[in-house]
Amino acid sequence: MLGTAGFHLVEGWSLTDSFYVTVQTLTTVGYGDLPPHSNRGRFFAILIMLLGAGGVALVVSTIVQSVVKWELVSALDRRRLLRKVNKVSNHYIICGSGRVGAQVVKDLLAADETCVIIESDQQRAAELAEQGLTVMVGDATLEESLFSVGVDRAKGLAACLPNDADNVYVVLTARDLNAKLRIVARAVDAQGEAKLIRAGANHVIAPTLIGGHRLALALTKPVVSEFVDAFTESQLALRFEECEVAAGSSLAGQQLSSILNRKEIDVVIMSVRKADGNIVFNPPGETTINSGDILISIGRPESLLALTELARGEP
Repeated sequence: MLGTAGFHLVEGWSLTDSFYVTVQTLTTVGYGDLPPHSNRGRFFAILIMLLGAGGVALVVSTIVQSVVKWELVSALDRRRLLRKVNKVSNHYIICGSGRVGAQVVKDLLAADETCVIIESDQQRAAELAEQGLTVMVGDATLEESLFSVGVDRAKGLAACLPNDADNVYVVLTARDLNAKLRIVARAVDAQGEAKLIRAGANHVIAPTLIGGHRLALALTKPVVSEFVDAFTESQLALRFEECEVAAGSSLAGQQLSSILNRKEIDVVIMSVRKADGNIVFNPPGETTINSGDILISIGRPESLLALTELARGEP
């Protein structure tokens, strides 16, 4: 605009010619078919050249500086994140942070568990990182992404991607990298459950099927449905817990009735999974608890903690 107006006033050219010469000057094309003839026009052209070259150099340097700075900051953040992840073990890996994955993360954090998220959406990953969560940007179906979050040291993995094909890839890759890893996968379609099990998932959850069952329960048994809703939404001060009886535990060799008579253990033992794999539902009081048995119980957090400490043999 400055060049067009200047050439128009100094040289008396039309606005079109003035704009044409200005563009020639700034782009350094310089066809030479319409040069300024007066000294004032030449001096003005020199001014436009200097301002134009300086302006272009400033714009280019600013862009390059911004790109380099962003790359450096991203690289430093990733290195810092990798160092942080390398220090954790016995953690949980959440692949995908959509509605299902976000709820998994929320429940794990509520249980005071350590979790690392793999998210492919950079914007979503940035939002989670601002909340203080450990998030690695990457494709969860790739080995390098799973290695970067310590799959070889993890306790469990939840495949929560929005389609079954990607979840199958995640399960296959994770199972190949860690044979002892507990893997729980989300199944979008009912047909995907069998494929995920064959791929190596320990357990498969189909949210649509569960939602259908809950709808039917709400229609036919509303009071039961209200209890389940209150329990799952933590409106009741009750929790489910599982604890394995260690070899040195004081609970080993005792009958269930003597365990439940303890003042500090105010829980309900729902079932006992024996060491041989058999499950005893609603076990009677004369059931003998042995080392290696797993107690499935419901109760208040403090009572469940006391039972867990006794089962582990902790004082």
